[in-house]
Amino acid sequence: MTAPVTAQANGSGDAERYQPEMITALAASLDVTEADAVALLDDQAQQERTLDSLEAKGLDSEGAFFDERGDLVVNVADAAARDRVEKAGLDGRIAEHGDDVLRDVMSTLNEAATQRTPSGVTAFGVDLADDVVTIEVRDASAPATQAFLKKAEKFGDAVRTVETDERLEAQTTVYPGSEMNPNNNPNSWCSVGYGARDRSGNQYLVSAGHCISPDTGLYFDGGRFAVGDHTRYSLGTRSVDMGVARIDRGDSIATQVGTWGNGSNKAVRGSQRGSVGSTVCKSGATTGWTCGEIDSYNRTVTYVDRSGGPDTVVTGLASSSVCTEGGDSGGAYISGDQAQGMTSGGPLNQRCSGGVYASGSSYFQPLDDALSYYGLTLNTH
Repeated sequence: MTAPVTAQANGSGDAERYQPEMITALAASLDVTEADAVALLDDQAQQERTLDSLEAKGLDSEGAFFDERGDLVVNVADAAARDRVEKAGLDGRIAEHGDDVLRDVMSTLNEAATQRTPSGVTAFGVDLADDVVTIEVRDASAPATQAFLKKAEKFGDAVRTVETDERLEAQTTVYPGSEMNPNNNPNSWCSVGYGARDRSGNQYLVSAGHCISPDTGLYFDGGRFAVGDHTRYSLGTRSVDMGVARIDRGDSIATQVGTWGNGSNKAVRGSQRGSVGSTVCKSGATTGWTCGEIDSYNRTVTYVDRSGGPDTVVTGLASSSVCTEGGDSGGAYISGDQAQGMTSGGPLNQRCSGGVYASGSSYFQPLDDALSYYGLTLNTH
């Protein structure tokens, strides 16, 4: 196979600055004109650049997020830093806890989840806007879950507990179409993620870890294009849902993300992480092109196994309002022209109906973390 591997078989051309259907849906949801929607996205991009400049000049931020008005709010430790942020035209907030404190809370809770899997806890993670770690509890009756929640109580108002009826799963399933098949099995697939290279120029596919098995071939359209190299995902143990596969000589991963007929393919220009609240879209073999917002980072989730096997605690994920289904795993998340990550999982039996902005939720493995861990550089357009 010599042609680039992509998440869809048709469509080409340079990407527009913003995907047209994204603009239409955003304008409708905000009840503004499409010109105003474009202006909002331009403004958010400019605010991100302003924060990057401040941090490059030594600002020590405690995390940042877009509020409901589209303004970038920067958490800082003191009044001097807040004044500096506001002088640059952004909103500054002295957070009671801030990202560093909440990350320490997450570290403790992740360790507790590793020791005894709290199966009644669906997910937990940092919510920057509310300045807390939120724990989503499905069933608090199990002893392991009770022990976990008791440990969380020690952090006081830095932790918030909410009830949910969701159960999550890692999203690998069966479906014909534009996908990658482990061992060329047509009844099991994931979605193609991003291409990257190491310092020697060797080419890799960066994917969700549960889509990768070492030394297992990955097939696209009946032909092998990669072989599993390494994964940090292991059923029933504390895991990170990232993995890489070695690309076969002569094959490659396209540097454009397929949009499944919703405009031109999206060129990949980099992997700068989007702030919470940023618009993001995903390409996957089952649900195609779906869009939403980045909700949070540093999430820990519990995936259930449909076959009755052990639950798996997965750390380091991001959450979003993008709708996904089984088989979308490994598929590419992109915000503008910046690659964000690969589909990890979502609610069991979720169905994505209603077009690009279908109602739903999902978790993705941030790409920048995977590139850093494996020492790779993203291939860009």
